[in-house]
Amino acid sequence: MAAFELLLIAAGLSADAFAVSLGNGLTMPRFSARQAFAIAIAFGVFQAIMPAIGYSLGYMIADKIEAIDHIAALVLLGFIGGRMIFGGVKTLIRERTQEDQEQGRARGQERERERERSSVKALTVPGLIVQAIATSIDALIVGVSFAAIGLSRSGMIGAALTIGVFTFALSFIGVAIGKKFGNLLGSKAEIAGGVILLGIGIKIFMEHVFFA
Repeated sequence: MAAFELLLIAAGLSADAFAVSLGNGLTMPRFSARQAFAIAIAFGVFQAIMPAIGYSLGYMIADKIEAIDHIAALVLLGFIGGRMIFGGVKTLIRERTQEDQEQGRARGQERERERERSSVKALTVPGLIVQAIATSIDALIVGVSFAAIGLSRSGMIGAALTIGVFTFALSFIGVAIGKKFGNLLGSKAEIAGGVILLGIGIKIFMEHVFFA
């Protein structure tokens, strides 16, 4: 797998964590580098572990899907990408609908109280773990696709570390941006990540069909 493709996969997988980090930053009373670091570590660690787990599971059946590895990669990455695009579009529509429905000062005060309540939940250790697991499930499936296309163990380790570091950096930045700019990028980031993963799945499939 080319380094550029790996970076694109890392960017795509990091999109969910980035979007959640934006939300966490939005709910912070003030920006805290310590809290941002904790969020980034949680997301980065789980995003690095999940591909390794998925790879191990996929490696057990790699010989059985060798003939259809390109189809498996397309289906897995396409499923993840499509789901992210759908979720991002759905969130974007909901956000715009909520903006249209906002009326007066009372609604703004209620939303601020909801943000304060969610801030307490988002920044607890159990809350972070739940967020980290939820945003890294897709990475587990990508790990299975790594095994399906025959990525070596050393290549998988490098991929997992790259995804983890990439996610850590984007999550830390996401908290800072979220505190400053709010929800402007959340759903758009998720859509972009989905497009990237879907595109890579199509590329793997096309390479196998036309250049194998």
